[in-house]
Amino acid sequence: MNAKEAIESRQTALGIEFGSTRIKGVLIDLDGNVLAVGFHDWQNSLINDIWTYSLEEVDAGLRHCYTSLRQDVEAKYGITLTSVGSIGISAMMHGYIALDKDGKQLAPFQTWRNSNTQQSADELTELFNFNIPLRWTIAHLYQRILDKEQHLQAVDYVAPLSAYMHWKLTGKKVVGIGDAAGIFPIDSEKLDYNQEMMDKFDKLIAPYGYSWTAREVLPKVLVAGEEAGVLTAEGAALLDESGNLEAGIPLCPPEGDAGTGMVATNAVAPRTGNVSAGTSTFAMIVLEKQLSRLYREIDMVTTPTGFPVAMSHANNGTTDLNAWVNIFKEFAELMGYKADMGELFGKLYTNTLNGDPDCGGLLAYGYYSGEGVTKLNEGRPLYTRMPDSRFTLANFMRANLYTSLGAVKLGMDILQKEEKVQIDRIMGHGGFFKTEEVGQRYLAAAVNAPVTVMKTASEGGAWGIAVLAAYLIDGKNEGTLEEYLNNRIFAGQEGSTLEATPEEVAGFEAFTSHYRDGIAVEKAAVENLRW
Repeated sequence: MNAKEAIESRQTALGIEFGSTRIKGVLIDLDGNVLAVGFHDWQNSLINDIWTYSLEEVDAGLRHCYTSLRQDVEAKYGITLTSVGSIGISAMMHGYIALDKDGKQLAPFQTWRNSNTQQSADELTELFNFNIPLRWTIAHLYQRILDKEQHLQAVDYVAPLSAYMHWKLTGKKVVGIGDAAGIFPIDSEKLDYNQEMMDKFDKLIAPYGYSWTAREVLPKVLVAGEEAGVLTAEGAALLDESGNLEAGIPLCPPEGDAGTGMVATNAVAPRTGNVSAGTSTFAMIVLEKQLSRLYREIDMVTTPTGFPVAMSHANNGTTDLNAWVNIFKEFAELMGYKADMGELFGKLYTNTLNGDPDCGGLLAYGYYSGEGVTKLNEGRPLYTRMPDSRFTLANFMRANLYTSLGAVKLGMDILQKEEKVQIDRIMGHGGFFKTEEVGQRYLAAAVNAPVTVMKTASEGGAWGIAVLAAYLIDGKNEGTLEEYLNNRIFAGQEGSTLEATPEEVAGFEAFTSHYRDGIAVEKAAVENLRW
């Protein structure tokens, strides 16, 4: 059937992902083809030293994104969107939203970007003998306990953003296992929170006398394909301000942006991996076996079906890179040229291919916030060079692109060089790869492996969660999620594969050596720049 027929017969799935700078909606048919998209741009705020969004912003952003998508459907097909086959909600992982029994917010929403949980993360890592990153939900919850915050007496529900929004739409307090893996450690055999660690946590907090246990306040874990509730009348009214959307639409388990990135790149089977590059950047490799020991630089999470995944996660990605592009936009307009942002990104990115493989000795840190891999709890955007560095426009922008992968590269070096993890395929997705060849080539140099980018790569996690929503209603006949992606969604998908030259690999290694050496400079900037 054609697109219009698919929409009218509800043979569609809608995915909405709350990213750090954009809420994106993607409507697909049941073969994964994109039918319509919607957007809402937003930014987090730093309030009282906490990176946050108000929950009013969350609701308003959801409505505006859906309205944008609904209008896209009307413009393309002349149809008033009244229903879809299924819905999936995704969001940036981790963080902390606390509600009381009436659903009232008890404390500011703390996003993944906050690194005010060092004591908590350290104590829990030692208790569990399992790496607990600063941004994980359980680290935020325990830090609130250590800080003796009064709102904990009234806590009834603690969730990351995807589970919160799913609850608003369905009334169900559930979460997909991939997002749950950023809340609390997962038992991949039982497909649930690790009960031994859960018992240790409850024993740890028992002296504080709270009336709840961790399992009682955290969302229930579900895996891909399980039913996760339906859109309520209240949820439909929240989502569609026009009032045309019908209740009763099934929703798949809500997922984090790590899980949707895996789906969007068909990287859910062992020995496959993907790199999602945007405001934050992370590499995920699906493992054949657990790592030999604990690494504080590596997060252990899961696929949406529960396979163990090693993640090298960087809080900082392309934010500073985008800021520099905006500077060039200002310059172009100052000179009387109307700058199209798409063309500007394309030209600046493509020109970097004329630069030196090691960026000519230039070095940048786009640290807007703390960076767990390099053990810094705050960030200072920083650009520096040696007196004899080759300071050209191509090298300048190339260094900004390289550094967007810098912290992730340090984690990948642990997996590839120390743990000898085998990788058959790396897939790239996110805005970093939108300009043809450039980001793809630099990632290939960073990981010294072929990198594939599909045509759907720039649709990113919103497309990935739409595919998980489609799997809920149409995937059972295909078997496992891995089989469904291979045989249905990615069958015939077009993509390109690039492998870096030895010179490019050596150049990125040289840049990485400079990056390691300069971390002391970044640390000094954090300690001394306080205005």
